[in-house]
Amino acid sequence: MDAYALLLAAALNAGTMLALAALGLLVNEKAGIVNLGAEGMMLCAALAGYAATVHTGSDWAGFAAGMAAGALLAAMFGVLVIWLDTNPYATGLALSLFGAGFSAFAGAGYARAALPARSGFAIPGLADLPFIGPALFRQHPLVYVTALLALALIWFLGRTRAGLALRAVGQAPQAAHALGWPVRRIRLAAVLFGGALCGLAGAYLSIIYTPLWMEGMVAGKGWIALALTAFANRRPAHVLAGAYLFGGVTMLQLHLQGQGVPVPSHFLTMLPYLAAIIVLALISRNQGSIRADMPVPLGKPLRLPG
Repeated sequence: MDAYALLLAAALNAGTMLALAALGLLVNEKAGIVNLGAEGMMLCAALAGYAATVHTGSDWAGFAAGMAAGALLAAMFGVLVIWLDTNPYATGLALSLFGAGFSAFAGAGYARAALPARSGFAIPGLADLPFIGPALFRQHPLVYVTALLALALIWFLGRTRAGLALRAVGQAPQAAHALGWPVRRIRLAAVLFGGALCGLAGAYLSIIYTPLWMEGMVAGKGWIALALTAFANRRPAHVLAGAYLFGGVTMLQLHLQGQGVPVPSHFLTMLPYLAAIIVLALISRNQGSIRADMPVPLGKPLRLPG
């Protein structure tokens, strides 16, 4: 029983990183912007967060540095795409390539650096409960913050005037412009928010989930987060569930390898990515649902009158 509790705890830990990045990309897409640069932003943020934690001894300083790095790269992407009308797909791919190369170059000196020692996290009174204590109540605080963030986004997008404006800018930017809304600034704010969350995901990876820095350590998780937004039909609750599902499959393959299951290790390693492909293939069959939740101008150049 304890083994299953630890497996569930590990799944939540692994899913948190994906959920943070995917929630940020979801906000981007709600505003009509598709950003393929998540991988590069997460790599640079992982390095920035790790370096800040090494030098300051504070995890939260590392998270702040990761968010700043992600937001800075997102700002570069936003200016190019929103104001200079560059192709968002090519710009996002260039951002991913830049992030991979820059983080490898700048992070060479941190590969052997060690993070300061830290105590474990636990919620007093709940962490000692059988099964659910070690499974749910010994997580890093950011795990709970991520779940609350998903709930906050549900409320923001569905219940607030600002959320309505964001969705209107994504669905009908010309109409939103005619109503006097600052379409470009709203889109840039969404891009910055998405970049900050991708940065937080990268910092969480290098500070909490691993914890270490190595070249290319994101290992495709930025692309998985991008796929999660489609898997979830751009709904925050579905993003959270999909992230935990992928995290569970990731931890399951590690568990099976540790148990000595007589299956080639290469096959077990590819299980999480195979699961993502299968799920995406299944949901792509429901074109009506996809079209209903996808902003019509997504990925298209912004053409505003005047």
